[in-house]
Order: sequence, then C-alpha cells, then structure tokens
Amino acid sequence: MNYLCNFLKMAVLHNRISQKELKDRLNSEKETRITLSFYRYFPIPDPKLLRDEWYEKLDKLKVFGRIYVAREGINAQVSVPRSNFDELKNFLYSNEGLGEVRLNIAVEDDGKSFWVLKIKVRDKIVADGIVDPAFDMINKGKYLDPAQFNKLIEDENTLVVDMRNHYEFEVGHFDKAIEVPSDTFREQLPMTVEMLQECKNRNIILYCTGGIRCEKAGAYLLHNGFKNVYHLEGGIINYVNTIRETGLENKFIGKNFVFDNRLGEKIGDEVIARCHQCGKPSDLHTNCKNEACHLLFIQCEDCASKYDGCCSTACHDFIRLPSDQQKHLRKGMDKGRNVFNKSKARMRLIDDTQ
Repeated sequence: MNYLCNFLKMAVLHNRISQKELKDRLNSEKETRITLSFYRYFPIPDPKLLRDEWYEKLDKLKVFGRIYVAREGINAQVSVPRSNFDELKNFLYSNEGLGEVRLNIAVEDDGKSFWVLKIKVRDKIVADGIVDPAFDMINKGKYLDPAQFNKLIEDENTLVVDMRNHYEFEVGHFDKAIEVPSDTFREQLPMTVEMLQECKNRNIILYCTGGIRCEKAGAYLLHNGFKNVYHLEGGIINYVNTIRETGLENKFIGKNFVFDNRLGEKIGDEVIARCHQCGKPSDLHTNCKNEACHLLFIQCEDCASKYDGCCSTACHDFIRLPSDQQKHLRKGMDKGRNVFNKSKARMRLIDDTQ
C-alpha cells in the first residue's frame, strides 16, 4: 500500500503530458501571464522535501518554468497567470529565507516563455566548479542599484565585468564592459581571477542577467584577495525596468539574452551582433531546426528563409530526409553543449594585434 501511495504521489509531482499538448494548452489560454525570475542564496536543509512541497503548490497556481533547488539556495525562472501573481508572491515570501525576495519581472513578455513546470534538485543552483571548502557566500560584494551603478562606472578606476556566457554578451552588454570569453560559468570564475589579477585594488563591478551569477562571482573574487568588489543588484532585468520607470540614462547597448522560449529582450534600438551565416547585422538567436543538431546561433531573417531555420546546408539537407530516416540517424548522437562560439576567436584576434 505504501508503494502504491508513493507511486501515485510521484505521478502528481511530475508532468505526464506531451510537449505538443502542453504548448497547445498554453497557446489556447485566455488569461495573460507574467514572466519573472528570482533567486536567493540561503541554507536549505532538505532540498527534496522543499521541492515536493513547492511542486504541489505551484502546480495548483498554474505556474510554468524551471526551478533549481540546492542546499545553497533557490534559482527560478517562471511564468504565472496574472490573477495568481499575488498568491504566488505571498507564498514565496512566506518561506523562511525568501522574505521580500526580489522578483524580477521580464522586460519584454508575450506570456509564452514556458509551458511546463520543472523543479529539480541540484548540487548547486549555479554550477561553479568551486571545490575549495573554505569558500562560502557570507562575504559578498556590495550591491549597487542602477543609479549607483551608472555613477561608479564613470570612475576611471572602475572595471565593469560581464559574468554571462559569450552568446549572451554577443547580442548585448553594458558599454565598455569586459567579456570573459567562456562557454560556462564554471570556466569563467578562474578565468576572471586570472584576467583581473593585476587589478585587485581597483573597483570591480560584476553584472549578469538577474544577479545570481555575479553575486557568487563577487564572493569568489573576495575569496581570492580582491578588495573593492560590487555587483549590480537584480542584474540587467532590474536595471532596465528601473531606467524605464525613472528616466535614468541607459548604459546598456543591444539585447538581453534570456533562457526561455523568447531567447531575448530588446533593450535599445542597437543591433550589435551579426548573422553567423551571412554576416549581416542581426541579434535573433535560434536553435537549428535539425533536431540532430539543435545548435544555438544567430540567424537573420533572410538566412532563416534560405536555410529553412537550419545552421548549414548539411542540416538543411538532413531535415528533408524522410522522418523515419532522420530518427534512425539521430540514434546515439551526442550533441553535448552545442553553442556557436566566436568569443575565443575574437579574443585571440585582439591578442594578436597587441
């Protein structure tokens, strides 16, 4: 009997509906949704227990999105029907350790960012690769609000460092920001320490999309002997919402990459990236239509039409094969971390010219 009860409970705590049906349900919804993100580093003694309790509650509120729970805290990107937003907020604030947590509301939102709820228990809410047992998140960098950020970046003794991945930096970043050309945050942390080794006494401002990566990076720099470390509170999302509400001068150029179905939020009119196929100005990220590839890359509208959403002629030819043949050829393929990366090539070019 206990086995049966546990089995039925697990069925409730996991989605059992096809992706197609879930997307169809989302598209047929009449009520608008609010897309938001939040995080906080705080100790969670039993992440699995919290995960199960949250799934039951958020499922009833029709929350979609992904939430990572670990002993070090929570990291979430979700959407919720507008009529359930206040109840969701009250639920979050009622959790010990999450009182008044910042809820970053999406800059651009069509309500179609997510179509299923996934809550996963992880070792870390941000994979950092840190193995030093002496490291902790107690000693963190100083928060900067958008006005303080704009003022401090005018100081010639200040360096601004982007703690996002190369494909995020490529489409948009703060003016004069330093790129750490890496594929993962795990790679980025030691690279940042190495790149800034001669700048330990300068003002270092770190930023990312919502604040979670730069908060941990700030603690890591302080752990490695840096002195004046700051990070932008609430990240790019809070910065943009604030400047639009207050009229503060915008220092961000281009587009903000986001990790959901939208793949980006337009901040300004500038297009600073280029199509990875023809080189024309474009900041439209997409995944290759060939499911055996699924490469994340930038493709302009002309190339999207020419290649039918594929990253190459080879992938274009592949998707024209019979579906059974495509399925057979995909068996056993390991796409790994399939992201178009020009950042390291750019850095090598800069080094060669110096």
